[in-house]
Amino acid sequence: MRLNFFLPYPEPPGPDGAANHAGRLRPALARLGPTWAASPLRRLVQAVCLIALLVLFFYVCWPGGSDQYAQTRQAKEVIDAETFLALDPLVSISAALAAKTWVWSLSWAGAILLVCLVIPRGFCGYVCPLGTIIDLFDWGIGRRVQRFRVLRRGWWVHLKYYILFGTIAASLLGVTLSGFVAAMPILTRAMDFTLSPLQIGIAGGPQQTPPINPGHVVSVILFLAVLGMGLLQPRFWCRYVCPSGAIFSIANLLHLTERKVDTGCINCGQCIETCPFDAIKSDFTTRSSECTFCQTCGGVCPPRAITFTGRWTKANLKAPDEALIAEPALSRRGFLGGAIGAAVATATMRAPAVASSSELQRPVAVRPPGSVPERQFLQMCARCGHCLQACPQNVLQPTGFGQGLSGLWTPRVAADWSGCQPSCNNCGQVCPTGAIRALPLAEKNAARMGLAVVNEQICLPHAGREECAMCLDACAAAGYNAIEYMRVGVEMDEHRRPIEGTGYLAPVVLADKCVGCGLCQANCHAVNVRKKRLLEESAIRVFAGGDREDRMMSGSYLALRRRERQERQERQERTERHSPTDGTGHDDYLPDFLK
Repeated sequence: MRLNFFLPYPEPPGPDGAANHAGRLRPALARLGPTWAASPLRRLVQAVCLIALLVLFFYVCWPGGSDQYAQTRQAKEVIDAETFLALDPLVSISAALAAKTWVWSLSWAGAILLVCLVIPRGFCGYVCPLGTIIDLFDWGIGRRVQRFRVLRRGWWVHLKYYILFGTIAASLLGVTLSGFVAAMPILTRAMDFTLSPLQIGIAGGPQQTPPINPGHVVSVILFLAVLGMGLLQPRFWCRYVCPSGAIFSIANLLHLTERKVDTGCINCGQCIETCPFDAIKSDFTTRSSECTFCQTCGGVCPPRAITFTGRWTKANLKAPDEALIAEPALSRRGFLGGAIGAAVATATMRAPAVASSSELQRPVAVRPPGSVPERQFLQMCARCGHCLQACPQNVLQPTGFGQGLSGLWTPRVAADWSGCQPSCNNCGQVCPTGAIRALPLAEKNAARMGLAVVNEQICLPHAGREECAMCLDACAAAGYNAIEYMRVGVEMDEHRRPIEGTGYLAPVVLADKCVGCGLCQANCHAVNVRKKRLLEESAIRVFAGGDREDRMMSGSYLALRRRERQERQERQERTERHSPTDGTGHDDYLPDFLK
């Protein structure tokens, strides 16, 4: 069995002077770069995967084009928008361990790990878009800056295993660190915080771009640090730091195929120089745990001594030189450092937040509809930014440091900015871990995110300033009809009868109908705060926490609403049977002027 995907080094021209097939094709590919000439299939797959990620993130996830947001996304979604995140095994493994539950993307991670038994670390070498971007950085900038270069082999060569150990240990302690260290969340969140604002600004104007917070800056710096590691060595992040890659390296222990070098090797060193993953030892044999089957070495080997075949093939192989291949060993100190890092991260993530004065007014974040309970939500959320990108009108925005590191980059409903549209369920559909459940529209619209509360001290009609129907109109237009009007400030005549035409109609929230979508708050804020400047803040706000919201790991929200309705009807019937009346059909405790 041979799996040679590379373009062989060209043989000398034949007796007639004609070049062979590889000799004719390589000059054309070399114009794209030397690695294109050596392993064009790998470069082609990398390019396709990077373009696919950009299409999924900026086209499929993008909610523009129609106000029927769910239908629009479904029409564009040939493959799942979260595919690349689901293929990053650290995302699903850490979420599942932290929340002690099954995460649906574990099956995707298992599938890519099975593929990697045949194409070892194939995700790193072929699929990972972050690796492709790192290659572009190394080609454009890294190779031109040599002053920061370090040796290829040092104490850092096993760093990724120590980071993986710390990440898994923290997950077992109930804290998810994958959003800080896993390859795909780092990339997709950086795209959401840098390129998405440009997309929003071009599509709707700069005024539609949501505000930034310090969390945005930290995320972008983290992404730039990953790229900047290329100044130390090409693909330094992929070789030595990436814990997602460490999982594939461990899986390589079961590899069925591997790189082989036969006795035709002339010790020219071309393979070592071109290997992007430092997977070739000084005697030109293979570090099997690091090899990604990129096969660039095969394409630059003049004697064609390299082949990719079954693991147990032994014929005509070059003998390893034990004197040349002393390797840094895994260190107990490294794993101890990983454990200490996990303990420190766990303590830090669980530390209480230092909230600003504005955040103290609403200490509990309003989460997207269908979010699992808060503890599991923080454990399962990958902080990847997919839900933020897929949310129309930027209802979902990333949480900053106000809720501590545990809440950093997690999505929250920014109802002052906009409200959750009843035609959209995108956030749950693109979530790679199930922190936001993938709900049908009917279920999503029955999921209660919070409860709208009217501040009667500043509400225009409650305060007797003027009539206002901003919240009522928004709620009715969405079909929730969770706000009714009551007349307040009614003047009485000498007989304690209400004087017709006096007072104001003021909003009252029907708690049993309100789902906390925030459309009322957004409308009040847009008109009374920003446009008319009658208020400093919205007079109706959505609050979460306690019985104001529904947070379930499983089950039907529609069934929950039906059960609550039935219980209310039963309570009402009991009250009507036992409540005394005055014979007029009204309860005797009502004020006289209302009887």
